[in-house]
Amino acid sequence: MSLSEREKSILRYVIHQYILTASPVGSRNIAKKYNVGFSPATIRNIMADLEDSGYLNHPHTSAGRIPTDKGYRFYVDSLMEPPRLRPEEKYFIKNTLNTLSIETDEILKVTSSILSDITKQLACITYPKFDKAILDKIQLISIAKNRILVVLTIRSGMVKTITLEIDSVINQKNLNSIQHLLNERLSGLTFSEIRKSFRKRISNYKKEYKPIIRVFLDSVDDIFKDDKVYDKSIITGAKNIIHQPEFGDQEHFKSIIELIEDKDVIIHIMDDQLKLHKGNVTITIGSENKEEKLSEYSLVVKEYKLGQVTGSVGIVGPKRMEYSKSVAAVIYVAELLSQAIQKN
Repeated sequence: MSLSEREKSILRYVIHQYILTASPVGSRNIAKKYNVGFSPATIRNIMADLEDSGYLNHPHTSAGRIPTDKGYRFYVDSLMEPPRLRPEEKYFIKNTLNTLSIETDEILKVTSSILSDITKQLACITYPKFDKAILDKIQLISIAKNRILVVLTIRSGMVKTITLEIDSVINQKNLNSIQHLLNERLSGLTFSEIRKSFRKRISNYKKEYKPIIRVFLDSVDDIFKDDKVYDKSIITGAKNIIHQPEFGDQEHFKSIIELIEDKDVIIHIMDDQLKLHKGNVTITIGSENKEEKLSEYSLVVKEYKLGQVTGSVGIVGPKRMEYSKSVAAVIYVAELLSQAIQKN
């Protein structure tokens, strides 16, 4: 349903004011604060029309109105200002990430904390998914008489490690030869391809390699698996979000604590949105979320890439969030995160 220009104008100002105050917005408030050129009576009539059309709601205990999910959706799609961060915010994010010379785990933790501090919402970052990762090389390192460290380097520059236990004492010469054999037959394949064809590709080998090859055959799904994303994700920002006015209510406070504790819900929705929108930034509002637990929240999600490997960056907060800034922050962080991880 199309809106007239004056309906769009009033809807924009109602949402702006509600984002600022978290209180129902009245016509006198709009007339006084914004130079809209209409009398309070005219604004009241326009707001009533917007309510009839489903863009605003009228709480029983107040004379003012609040946006509905439909109103927020129209605002995000058609009315909000272009996403942008202030120069000092961009400098803070970029400078912090550029000075990190630490492991991927720490980069993701710091990035999540920065995103939450900038947006004042819950920030969530998933670890890169390795299923489409292309293997560059394998290194086998003896770390004890019957233990080896398997180091997998993928084309994006990331590294994954896993420790394997061997039944017999490790022969370093054989270990070097097996490393060469594995690189010769597996380099250039995706993790998914390796899992499916490993046994066939490594079917012919010298008898003395058997103890180590046998461990690889038994452990191939663990070595070349796509790490469980739900176990490999970071959610930060409880201290920021609970200061939002919505969480002065005990039920709302309880709901956000439950969400933080049950992060699978958030990660599942983030993954679904990225699949639907093919890596573009995506915003889901209230009832658009399939999970009932997220019916009072909005999510902003963006994919970050390391070659063929991808992860996701997102924020979760009340529907009354500053969407333009939130979208800008998620996009900027996703872009810088790829560079920071590849640099390390």
